[in-house]
Amino acid sequence: MDKKILVNCDNRATRVALLENGKLVELYIERPLQQRVVGNLYKGTVANVLPGMQSAFIDIGLEKNAFLYVDDVFTEFNDENPPPPRGAIEKLLKVGEEIMVQVIKEPFGSKGARVTGQISLPGRYLVLVPWADYVGVSRRIDSQVERERLRREADKLRPENLGLIVRTVAEGVDFATLEQDLQFLANLWRRIMQRYQQKTAPAVIYQDLALTCRIARDHFVEDFSSFLIDNKHEYEKVREIIEYISPHLKSKVKLYRDPTPIFDHFDVEKEVERALQGQVWLKSGGYLVFDETEALTVVDVNTGRYIGRRNLAETILKTNLEAAEEIARQIRLRDIGGIIIIDFIDMTLEDHRQKVLDKLNESVKQDRTKTYVLGLTSLGLVEMTRKKVRQDLAAVLQQPCPYCNGAGRVLTPLVAGTRLERELKNILKSERCQAILMETHPEVASIIIGAGGGNLKKLEEESGKHIFVCGDADMHMEKYRVVAKGTLKEVEALAFPVSPGDVLELQVEEPHTLNPAHGIARLKGFVINVEKAGDKVGQTLRVEITEVNRTSARAVVLDTI
Repeated sequence: MDKKILVNCDNRATRVALLENGKLVELYIERPLQQRVVGNLYKGTVANVLPGMQSAFIDIGLEKNAFLYVDDVFTEFNDENPPPPRGAIEKLLKVGEEIMVQVIKEPFGSKGARVTGQISLPGRYLVLVPWADYVGVSRRIDSQVERERLRREADKLRPENLGLIVRTVAEGVDFATLEQDLQFLANLWRRIMQRYQQKTAPAVIYQDLALTCRIARDHFVEDFSSFLIDNKHEYEKVREIIEYISPHLKSKVKLYRDPTPIFDHFDVEKEVERALQGQVWLKSGGYLVFDETEALTVVDVNTGRYIGRRNLAETILKTNLEAAEEIARQIRLRDIGGIIIIDFIDMTLEDHRQKVLDKLNESVKQDRTKTYVLGLTSLGLVEMTRKKVRQDLAAVLQQPCPYCNGAGRVLTPLVAGTRLERELKNILKSERCQAILMETHPEVASIIIGAGGGNLKKLEEESGKHIFVCGDADMHMEKYRVVAKGTLKEVEALAFPVSPGDVLELQVEEPHTLNPAHGIARLKGFVINVEKAGDKVGQTLRVEITEVNRTSARAVVLDTI
């Protein structure tokens, strides 16, 4: 598998893309003005202890107090045995007590950061666990012989009152290299303890590395073919850290100099755009639909255009197998966390269901974030969980729609027009003016005016006032505004978007309902009847206005654009 790391830097953000066989699988974004806190250590003060929730809130100097669960209060335990029974939270912590904590989950929305008292400091090959007396070895190292070797080496190295976890990248690494990594971590821990003694709570006492350097430390291993960076300053920083932790990989770190932006060159921008869409097409013609809510994420699998060449069961199996692989990639790319429910296409054969589950389990193994496939429910839905550490991609790059408040739906033009008509009647009852000019979305304006201006004429007869309605395509479908009120002459001067003799470029939208030989164009919702243009629907024409009426205008074609 060809794996690459791409880094794009500008004054707004640093973006890191991980590619596998040319496909984007992970994207990290860090902005200078947005404080990242995961991995940081703080000297905090216990602000509240909540026995009913078996948790506490810690003031660490951020906008919201951090959440500490009782299981995350530090106690010693061996990684091969469960932690000892916990005492009640009120016996472990007291309000006003100072405590060292590490952030394990970014603050989201109304929730503060989540913290733990079980500190861990990651190096290149080892993770230092203060106040512990155990050695752990990454489960991703398959060889039992190598696992035992690394455990023995780590046991020799481990200082008193410090635990060690051997990382996956340490496979095959010699004792001297592990010792060098431990010396760095032990010195770092001593400096942290000094800061803890010197600082007044709340205070940050250690900040994790910046994004590019974290990627170099945590991700860049031998199976990556290249580490491309489009910024010289970041390039030099990465070269420096790689020189220290893995000098044999230094030649793979390269400065990207091509004039084509790095993310465009490797089609990353297009993949990011697709990752923000709810629908994802599969190569077979099937598609996935992602629906994210605050509680969980639902993924629906559909056959779409794929009908297959064999029987129905084989068609469904092929689509589901392809979907399982793509779902694993999309979950990883979108950084979706929490509960995930997958509605695969119904399979009648148990063998087929097992194949799809096996494929999903195999596909999520590439994900460094803890992901568990829990199996099928009685309704045939697949349950998954994925650890949520930070905001997902959509939350980083998007915001709730300011028009629909995140609902994803707005009123239809007919409903919006009907509602506006009711409000318009109430406005006209209380106004003493002779005429009124209103502005709304063009589609809503068409509803208010009605076919041939009939609806508007009826409203005028009922109210005894002259009503002018014009359209603005930039207006929200559900909004309107009163532009002017006054005498007929005053309002009329503002109401018409065209005058006789005006030459315009207009697109013919549809044939005239009563006279199909003519075409209908619209300018800000104002209807323009273009003579002899009924067969030019979809074309843009240069026309001259010949006549202007209350609800429409007439025009003749000068030429086709």
